[in-house]
Amino acid sequence: MPSIILASSSIYRKQLLQRLTKKFKVIAPHVNEKKLPKEGGKESALRLALVKAEKISKDNQNSYVIGSDQTAEFDSIQIAKPKNNNESIEQLIKLSGKDVTFYSAVCLINKSKKIEYKEVEVIQVKYKVLTKSMISSYLRNEIPNGCLGSIKSEGLGITLLEKIVSNDPTAIVGLPLLSLVKMFELEEIYFNGK
Repeated sequence: MPSIILASSSIYRKQLLQRLTKKFKVIAPHVNEKKLPKEGGKESALRLALVKAEKISKDNQNSYVIGSDQTAEFDSIQIAKPKNNNESIEQLIKLSGKDVTFYSAVCLINKSKKIEYKEVEVIQVKYKVLTKSMISSYLRNEIPNGCLGSIKSEGLGITLLEKIVSNDPTAIVGLPLLSLVKMFELEEIYFNGK
């Protein structure tokens, strides 16, 4: 099995990758995730996934490095990650009953082999019409600070959504495994979950 590194600080991405294999390292890339002027959500997600993988690849040129990032747009404007409960409340009130587009990007780089694969999964999400009591109950049980759209979809955030439309059910959590598996298959690397 070749050396695999997940360039991420997300425990949820780590848990997703563990579905495929337990044999990988995790290194947090610590990159500036600020959106560039006039950059759309899809472009941001892809650029940041690549930046993360590139940063870790510099010191790990023989490894397969996975980078990923997720952005979201509402009314063609990128949604910021809430920093606290008040921002989460504001965001959930604003998105109540609305459609939001999430972009989940993944890339796979191996510098020594000059390999670079990249893909962006588009996820259409519809929020339920949210009452103040629904929002309060959710925020008593979850802390969605740093979660796009204030939704922790791997937890109770799923209760605030009416529907999720995606070709890959793992993409909403932030690491599209179907795309990633295809990339590894192109390299003739297959997993057994161990």
